[in-house]
Amino acid sequence: MPLHISKVAFGIASIDLLVARWKAREGAAFEIGTRYLPKRWEEVAGQGSLFWIVKHQLVARSPILGFGDLPGGRTAIRLDPRLVLVEARPKRAHQGWRYLEHADAPRDLGTGSEGVGLLPPELIGRLAELALI
Repeated sequence: MPLHISKVAFGIASIDLLVARWKAREGAAFEIGTRYLPKRWEEVAGQGSLFWIVKHQLVARSPILGFGDLPGGRTAIRLDPRLVLVEARPKRAHQGWRYLEHADAPRDLGTGSEGVGLLPPELIGRLAELALI
């Protein structure tokens, strides 16, 4: 089973803002930097996802394509251009990233939540805040 990581979407106040920022990248894969290569990187690369935390909830994920090097000895986490909304699940904020076992990862919207994935991100965010989805 794949292993995932979670990270706070710093400076993002809502799901709709996260979606808007993602769409502004126009489908191009990108990298985020971190100080250290995860010790379990082989379990994550190519099969795991980076789950984004917004307002103390896991709300979306980005598939991880792999890892690379950045200047200054930092590590790049290479992400797929897709942003997949997931069923909101409470998650305490933390610094950096943390591992997330596949069994503990929330399901993608639209896989059992009939039609929820078709709703506007702002409405999904509000419903998640009210613990209705």
